Amino acid sequence: MVLKSLSLLNYKNFESKSFTFNTKINCIVGNNGIGKTNVLDAIYHLSFGKSYFNPVATQNIKHNEAFFVINGDYEKDGKTEKVVISLKRGQKKVIKRNGKAYEKFSEHIGFLPLVIISPADRDLIIEGSTTRRKFIDSVISQSDKSYLALVISYNKILAQRNALLKYFALNHTFNADTLEVYNGQLTDYGTAIFEKRNAFLKTFIPIFKARYQAISNGNETVDLVYHSDLFKNNLNTLLQNALNKDKALQYTSIGVHKDDLLFNIDGHPIKKFGSQGQQKSFLIALKLAQFDFIKAQSGVNPILLLDDIFDKLDEQRVSQIIKLVDDENFGQLFISDTHAERTENAVKQVHQSYEVFRL
Repeated sequence: MVLKSLSLLNYKNFESKSFTFNTKINCIVGNNGIGKTNVLDAIYHLSFGKSYFNPVATQNIKHNEAFFVINGDYEKDGKTEKVVISLKRGQKKVIKRNGKAYEKFSEHIGFLPLVIISPADRDLIIEGSTTRRKFIDSVISQSDKSYLALVISYNKILAQRNALLKYFALNHTFNADTLEVYNGQLTDYGTAIFEKRNAFLKTFIPIFKARYQAISNGNETVDLVYHSDLFKNNLNTLLQNALNKDKALQYTSIGVHKDDLLFNIDGHPIKKFGSQGQQKSFLIALKLAQFDFIKAQSGVNPILLLDDIFDKLDEQRVSQIIKLVDDENFGQLFISDTHAERTENAVKQVHQSYEVFRL
């Protein structure tokens, strides 16, 4: 799969900008604040229907403009695919594939597989469990449509159960039968999600560990540990046992929406015990493992975005990473950097065609 061309209209800092890309390596270079990351984010937007960096959709519209349009022309499985995303202020976002609008955005997820490596990934280490759950869900969803539907259904029932608990508290009432209906649905969806997450991580963790060793050349041992309430008991029993707590809190305190993925180095949390370089290598290994997993599941080379890859990494380590992509196992690569010469020196080490775009 290859992104052949990209055009932006009123997207972030760009009034109007077009690119025709190399099929292998594309370097987006320029000073800070010029919009390098915005180009990569537009490519991400085309795959996921949203920005990687700014979840507030209207804030991706250029200041003082009424709309934005992102237009991407792809070649996939020997066919040309055109994807257009547009948003007008006060209206819903529209995603079109070959001129036809999607009814549900979830139908588009996984069609254009993509992995991004960015300094913003550090949120996976420093933020709460929500960020890490989203990472797990994002990887699985790119190759499993049924999984995304499960997560959407679970969250819908969870919101309804929480609203019911609030209603009970406000009205000093309680109806066990109504709550039991939600418990049953939550158990069905939650158990399926837990089983898919667990199966995914059993496959994913060895891939991640191999990638870390290749990047770091380190002697340290890294691990990912899946933490879930459902290892303790079935969800229906857990919900019943937590009933008094849930009534007091007025929300559901237990379930797969509380799952976490622990990041460890030598048996300790990498957040506290890992150096900056180790944390960065950990995150890059995580994302390259994501690439490997999605490719194995879909049979397609995902597009790989390396945003400001030299941040917190020395040039030798960057060279190691770029060499990792110097084979037919990788597809199209996009790199953003402030130093054109540094980037060009790195990509010259690999035996692939490349293009440098100076903003």
